[in-house]
Amino acid sequence: MSGSRQVLHLFLNRLDGKVVIITGGASGIGAEAARLFTEHGAKVVIVDLQEELGLSVALSIGKEKVTYYHCDVTNEMEVENAVKFTVGKYGKLDVLLSNAGIMDQPGSVLDMNLEQFDRIMSVNVRGAAAFIKHAARAMVVRGTRGSIICMTSCAAEIGGSGAHAYTASKHGLLGLVRSACGDLGKYGIRVNGVAPYAVATSMNSSDEETARTVEEYFAAAGILKGVVLKVGHVAQAALFLASDDSAYVSGHNLVVDGGYSVVKNVDLDFSKQ
Repeated sequence: MSGSRQVLHLFLNRLDGKVVIITGGASGIGAEAARLFTEHGAKVVIVDLQEELGLSVALSIGKEKVTYYHCDVTNEMEVENAVKFTVGKYGKLDVLLSNAGIMDQPGSVLDMNLEQFDRIMSVNVRGAAAFIKHAARAMVVRGTRGSIICMTSCAAEIGGSGAHAYTASKHGLLGLVRSACGDLGKYGIRVNGVAPYAVATSMNSSDEETARTVEEYFAAAGILKGVVLKVGHVAQAALFLASDDSAYVSGHNLVVDGGYSVVKNVDLDFSKQ
């Protein structure tokens, strides 16, 4: 292979031969990441509760590249089985993209629904912790210098930009990323976060019209003009952290927010939406 063709091959196959689990991979950022990662040579296992959507995504990409596995991230036994299934099918696990998450509706902390709070923490933090635990175990046993990526949020960097339980969960998740980074570094395992600004997904948009409204609002409220954040932008950030391009990056929260979290704009109030 000539030098130029070799460079092109490496650029287009940044995950060549890697095996990836993507939680919450049946829709939104997770589904887009599944498409992008397979384009770069990965084999992907989509983990999600949305069976019809998950199977549809796998079929649309190609079942030789993507497998759907039904799993509730709040159930540790199911999480462990999802990792065992992946390793049993492909012989290893290189990358975990812990993307599954839910959110609450904005409102006053005075009216906080604590049952809903517990549910959000269970999915967003405990679910990620369970997958980090079992994915890391699989990597350590096989001596894999893997990459673990958690989908945080710019709400993990600042307060007041999201609903209370969601914000608390993302702060907790970022703490887990940093803590796990310190523990797993001795095994050569990197742990990072991707922290997007608001992006239209099924979490906040029930149809295309709602998605356009969400995008228009947040584009107007954002700092960086001339571009609207899409799920593809977030997936590209995750691809960087999954690939060997970020071989010495760990404990980092890669913020994809057009500067929102560092340019404090006190006039923005998402709770009114």
